[in-house]
This record gives sequence, structure tokens and C-alpha cells, in this order.
Amino acid sequence: MTQAIIKGTGYVLVHAPDMVIHNGTTQTSERLVNPDSEYLKKLPEHLRSFDEAVHYPPNQAYIGNITPEDLRNYDMPWYDKKVENADRFGKFGEIMPQDEFIGLMKIVDVFDLVKLNKEFTKKVKEKLEKHPLISEELIAKLKDGDDQQEIDKYINEQHAEGIYHNGNLVGCVKRAHEIDVNLSSHVLFENLVTKASGVLALLNLFEKQDINPDDIEYVIECSEEACGDMNQRGGGNFAKSIAEIAGCNNATGSDTRGFCAAPTHALIEAAALVKAGVYENVVIVAGGATAKLGMNGKDHVKKGMPVLEDTLGGFAILVSKNDGVNPILRTDLVGRHTVGTGSSPQAVITSLVTTPLDKGDLKITDIDKYSVEMQNPDITKPSGAGDVPTSNYKMIGALGVKRKELERKELMNFVKTHGMPGWAPTQGHIPSGVPYVGFAREAMLNNEIDRAMIVGKGSLFLGRMTNLFDGVSIVIERNTGKLREEKGLSEEEVKKMVGEALREFASHLLKD
Repeated sequence: MTQAIIKGTGYVLVHAPDMVIHNGTTQTSERLVNPDSEYLKKLPEHLRSFDEAVHYPPNQAYIGNITPEDLRNYDMPWYDKKVENADRFGKFGEIMPQDEFIGLMKIVDVFDLVKLNKEFTKKVKEKLEKHPLISEELIAKLKDGDDQQEIDKYINEQHAEGIYHNGNLVGCVKRAHEIDVNLSSHVLFENLVTKASGVLALLNLFEKQDINPDDIEYVIECSEEACGDMNQRGGGNFAKSIAEIAGCNNATGSDTRGFCAAPTHALIEAAALVKAGVYENVVIVAGGATAKLGMNGKDHVKKGMPVLEDTLGGFAILVSKNDGVNPILRTDLVGRHTVGTGSSPQAVITSLVTTPLDKGDLKITDIDKYSVEMQNPDITKPSGAGDVPTSNYKMIGALGVKRKELERKELMNFVKTHGMPGWAPTQGHIPSGVPYVGFAREAMLNNEIDRAMIVGKGSLFLGRMTNLFDGVSIVIERNTGKLREEKGLSEEEVKKMVGEALREFASHLLKD
């Protein structure tokens, strides 16, 4: 069996200020229970422009224009800092403005659920025609738009969900069934957002890494939304719907769900499929969640800050068979929070970090970088949640001290050396380990680090089916150039042994 590798990554953000107001759960809930809320009145004054979102340091880190370590060059808070010469396009992906994304929602809609007015359609078509990844074939799906009167009728008479841009109603998402809540306009809006941002991430992966979509054989979608109907709510399948729009004609796929831990579960599943030889090229992909927009908005407004949860997140990662160059996914070094693990911090870190390291006879300090819950502390600290990545690194370091692999006085240096400032948007699944995969791949290709551990955690209790939470981890390792086999022999070593045996056999024949 061949080892699985990380062959490429794509990361995208979508600036969606109007969706903060109209679709984020914090805001929609507030509108129901307190429609005259001071928070809702003040909220529009605290929304950032697209230019401000692009220049925001953590956003530039997410798309690869600066590294997570570069964030240490900016004093916190970061929301009033700018990255000079910032660009919406980055090494790993892009930041898309809201109007273009609304157009992309229409493009990915195959059931004519999205209605956009003619004026908006004309403007957004002109913008998307200049986008390097949106083909003429996709642009054609926008058509000419619809009459505003028709859109108003859908909203007023058929419970359609409005689509807003710059405070103006520009379209709607229709319901797909009169009584099925799973096909309501609200749920379909969320699902189309997930699909569109997933497509955008996949297109960026293909373009940034020069990958042929026809080479993809399997897609695993691992976001937090679920599509289905009243007979199979959450039945899926986002994966094939995203693959279809992105041109993966030879791919099949399925969805993996595990709250915030799902992306790391998917990464392990993809590696296992490749290592087993079932598929050679597997993509894991996830789109963003509108429900999480403005999740901590009340605290941000209260403290006079901009609402920083104004972006949807998405990513795509290609896992392929070993090429002797790209980083290896060590499927023999996988951590897992089991049913019997327990919930104490020590038990959790032991199961996710030290148990897999012990399998490989590795110390905590043998991992160059740990990618944990990489939430941006600019977002979480004002809401009282603290600096989540730093807390995780302190727990890992403390266990290193207990195992006598680290001196107590070295603890904070461990946090700085083996950890990173958080930079990912609080989109639930998006921060959980995977934002560093692109940086890890690049650092290993440049021989800057040897190993990284990706750690994903999930809150299973949110579904009210169990009080447990979840977690899995996997080690990524720099490729030595040898195509290692399961029994420790590379393909070249096997060929050499066979050649020597044949020569020896031929020599005996000649002697006889």
C-alpha cells in the first residue's frame, strides 16, 4: 500500500455583511424575541467594507498572503491594523465580495430556486466575467435576471428568503416545498451558501495547484450544514453537487458530518481511501455557514468594535498517492477521543496528542507545529471565550512537562515555537485544525519543518443525542523522497531487491 500525501490546498473567504444582518442566527433570533433591539439598530454602523475585510491581517493569513507567524508583527487588537499592499487574491485562494458571491449562488443553483433582479444580474455578470476562475459556461447560468415584482411576490406570498446587497433587496431564494421544513427557503438559502462557497474553494484548489478536475475520483464534503428532505433530513449529498459544478466529471462522493471535528475526520478518511488503493485522488471540501455570521456580534458592538464575523469560510484539500515529494499523512499516527476517554483536559490531550505520538515513539517536542482550534482571538476574546489556540498549546505543553519531555520554564517558549496565533473565522468547522494544512505543506516542501499535527474537536452534545464531544488528529510528515510501503520498504528498494535476486538467479543458471 502506498502512503497518502497532501497534494494541494485551497482556502476562500466570502465577505457577507448583509448576510450578517439577515441570516446570522444571533441576529435572526434577536429579531424574533426583541425586534426593537438597540443591538439591531446599531449593527449596520459596525459592519466593515470589503476593502477593510481584505486588509484585515487574519484574513490575509487565511488565503496565504502572510503566514500565521507574521501576525505576531501586529499588536493586538488586529481589527484596527492593515496589511500593506493586501490583495483579495492569495497564494492559497481568495476573498470574494458579497455581490459576486450572490451571483455564484445563482450559478450553482440547478433547481431555479435563486431569483435575482435584472439590474443586479447585469452588474454582477460584468464583474464575474473578469473573475479568473468563473468560466463562460458558468456565467451563462446567470441568464438575464428576473423582474423585481416577481421577486417581491415570492417573498410576500410564498415565504421566499430575501437576498440583500448594500441594504437593498436584490433577489430571493424560493422554498422547494410547501410544508417540508427541510426544503424551506431559509434552509435552502443556507445550503446554497454552503454549496457555492465549497465550489469556490474547489475551483481555487484546482487553479492554484494546476490540477485537472477530471483526475478527481472521490469528494468528501465536511461542512456543518445538511441537505435532504422530510424523509431523510441530512441525507446529502453536498459532495457530488459541488463536484458537478466544479467539473469533476469522473468523481463520486459523500458527506461526512461531525460538527467542528468533521474536516479532520474527512482528512483521515481520504488518506485511508488513498492508502488502501481505492482511489488515487480524493478531495475534501467544505463551504461556509451563514448561521455563524455575527455569532459574537453583540459583544463586538458593545465594545465599539466592527463585527468581525462577517466572512464565510471555505477550504479544499487534495489527498493523493505518494509522489515522493509532497507531505505524507501518517495514518499510523492517528489520535481519537473515544467514547470512554472522558472529558478532562488531560484525558482529551492524551487521547488526541500523546497516544498517537507514543505509537511512533515520538515526543511532544518532535512535532514542529500543532494546528488545533485556530479561532481568531480578535473575535473570541471580546466575547469572554479567551484565546482558544493559546489555551490548547498551554495544555499540550503542560502534558509535555508532566512527561518530562519539556522543562516547566520552557512552557511559554513551547507555546510560541510549536504553536501559532489563531487566524481562522469562527465558522465552527473551519478553524478546527485544517487552516494550517496549506502552510504545513509549503513549510515541508521548503524543508522548514518535519512534522505537524492536525487536531479537530467537535461538540457532539449540540445535537442533543449524546453528552459526549469528539476529537481526532493526524500527523503530517515531510516526504523523504522514498515511497515507503507498509512494511518499511520503498518501491525502489523492492525493485533493487528483485533485480539483485534475478541477477543472482541468472548467475547460478550460467554456472550450471
